[in-house]
Amino acid sequence: MPESLYLATNENATGKRMVALGVMELATRRFDRVAFFRPFVQKSAEMDQSIALMRSRYQLDTSPSQMMGMTRAEARQLLAADRYEELIARVQQSFKTIQREADFTVVEGTSFQGLASELEFELNADLAVNLGCEILSVYSAHGKSVNDCVQSIRIGNDSLTDRGGSVLATVVNQVDSDLMDSLASEFDIQKSNNRWPTYLLPEEPLLRQPTLREIQLGLGAAILTGDESTFDREVVQLKVAAMQLPTFLDRLKAGSLVITPGDRSDIVAGCALASMHADTPAPAGMILTGGLEPPESLQRLLRVPSTLQRANQPSSNLPILMTSDDTFTTAKRASMIKAEICMQAPRKIDSAIGLFEKHIDVDELADRLKAPSTARVTPLLFEYSLIQNARSQRTRIVLPEGNEPRILQAVDLLRRRDVADLTLLGDPTTILSTASQLGITLPSSPNASDAIGSSGSSIEIIDPANSPLRDEFAREYMKLREHKGITFDMARDRMEEVSYFGTMMVRLGLAGGMVSGSIHTTANTIRPAFEFIKTRPGVNVVSSVFLMCLKHSVLVYGDCAVIPNPTAEQLAEIGSSSADTAAQFGIEPRVAMLSYSTGGSGDGEDVQRVRKATELLRSKRPDLLVEGPLQYDAAIDPEVAATKLPTSKVAGRATVFIFPDLNTGNNTYKAVQRSAGAVAIGPILQGLRKPVNDLSRGCTVSDIVNTVAITAIQAQSVDAPTNDEDER
Repeated sequence: MPESLYLATNENATGKRMVALGVMELATRRFDRVAFFRPFVQKSAEMDQSIALMRSRYQLDTSPSQMMGMTRAEARQLLAADRYEELIARVQQSFKTIQREADFTVVEGTSFQGLASELEFELNADLAVNLGCEILSVYSAHGKSVNDCVQSIRIGNDSLTDRGGSVLATVVNQVDSDLMDSLASEFDIQKSNNRWPTYLLPEEPLLRQPTLREIQLGLGAAILTGDESTFDREVVQLKVAAMQLPTFLDRLKAGSLVITPGDRSDIVAGCALASMHADTPAPAGMILTGGLEPPESLQRLLRVPSTLQRANQPSSNLPILMTSDDTFTTAKRASMIKAEICMQAPRKIDSAIGLFEKHIDVDELADRLKAPSTARVTPLLFEYSLIQNARSQRTRIVLPEGNEPRILQAVDLLRRRDVADLTLLGDPTTILSTASQLGITLPSSPNASDAIGSSGSSIEIIDPANSPLRDEFAREYMKLREHKGITFDMARDRMEEVSYFGTMMVRLGLAGGMVSGSIHTTANTIRPAFEFIKTRPGVNVVSSVFLMCLKHSVLVYGDCAVIPNPTAEQLAEIGSSSADTAAQFGIEPRVAMLSYSTGGSGDGEDVQRVRKATELLRSKRPDLLVEGPLQYDAAIDPEVAATKLPTSKVAGRATVFIFPDLNTGNNTYKAVQRSAGAVAIGPILQGLRKPVNDLSRGCTVSDIVNTVAITAIQAQSVDAPTNDEDER
């Protein structure tokens, strides 16, 4: 089994760091201990962007100095003195030190920035051979013809193998869309003669666009206004504002970084207004030059957003930088700042990983690495599996809270990771204005789908109040609820509510599932589902689970959110539904029915209820491994289980924990989440015919992303269409 992989390229700007990021994602899911190494760094390991990114994202505890061989200056001195073998030996020594502590090491080779000119490719080959690494060769197709690209790859790989290198696979990055099919056909023809697979990654313009943060750091500019998150947005182009405001606004493009002297109050005010309105191109930000600050009266307006946002009114959230340089110098310096995939660009990281996972067969690459298919389940591995399973079968998820900033940030991440198709509900002007302030691009036309980006999901915005679907939905709702006295006018009013409209989309198959609750109550979210989605056949109660991602395992906790005091019959159903949910997400269900007593050691009404629930569940589901009553320690700790229930197949090995009541379940999941540092994903509603999931109002963007992925997976295995007669 290869213990390391060396990423080698034959030119600069091939997107090698993006590929290294994708390989690290793969490696950290398959190996217990993963290391990252760079043979050469520019100035120091602490300043190297690749090392900083990998240490931060994958929580590597190795010091930066141990993750490098030497600086470029040191390498140039050795090469100039004709001490080539010493150079190799020193890098090898550093590498072997870090490799001893790892199961697998990813090595990002040199970047062709003047280290050894035409010898640099051969240097990478010699390093890979002497470090004992397999080679992943990385090439760029940017600006090349099909023939030029094929010849470059053939010559490059032959050069690597001629020097004794073992090429595991080849990645061709930055392939223009009009070359993708031709290149794919060319490599298919040559596949029988190749000893390695060739993967094609399309050009992604977002990865070539610097973020505001990169420009701010590159210029050493001061920050005048802007929330921290606004500096993640990409800059599409630089725009110098040297004309009058009306003429300038006619030429303003979305995503522009506007550069203008600090005393141009008209341009500053105009850009701030443009960032607030959905029908006007919104700039990514501004740089004020000459060391000139806008007058205090204007600065007060620029600082107003937080007050206005609390009142749910449109407001400017325009990031503004300041520099003492003149406008010409600032524009020139800004144009020379290159885009990087670095720890300060989280959105770019998501785009890069999404692109890698969509276009590279990671399972095939893992097989070639002979990477173990580990039974270990970490939070990162589990979240990865959610994303992969969600995107495996395309599903549309409706998000009723379309103007909530966290929802929009999650939509941006879901688009970049290509997880699912999405529908946002709400007033299009408000949604687009909020998205614009966050630096997020959405389709400009409501009630219509629009693909965003070369690798993104399909996103649509629907305004329930003005949608042509509203009357159709009202007639359907009236038909389902006329026994409750619902008239058409009442139904039409109800369908203006985003939760009802979204749930009806799910019922009628226009969406596979719905996720809500970041600003709505649980009742607002799930009441429509109770009214006309209803429960699956054989299920009488809707319950919930949390997926608890611990350090080396994922457990299922239920019910922690819906049923306060379940009966024995309800507990049995919760256990059955929770086991099915566990299996749906790749967790082998071993069900522990929890109580304050284990086995027959205790008595009392609560223990008897759990004992009866266990018997009912065993009778209803003889296919399941079930044990109860069990105390929590006997359910999870093998040593305690060996003492209390030594013959049980569940005790000490439980994966599904059914709590006796909501009070116990809710407090326990929160205690484990806080004290053990677990990632709690949920609540996930179970028992409905079609998936509707509720968010916590304190949810994070990551929580929303995970819940959408879970809902998409649930939607892939929904029951047959509902029977209206059964629902009345």
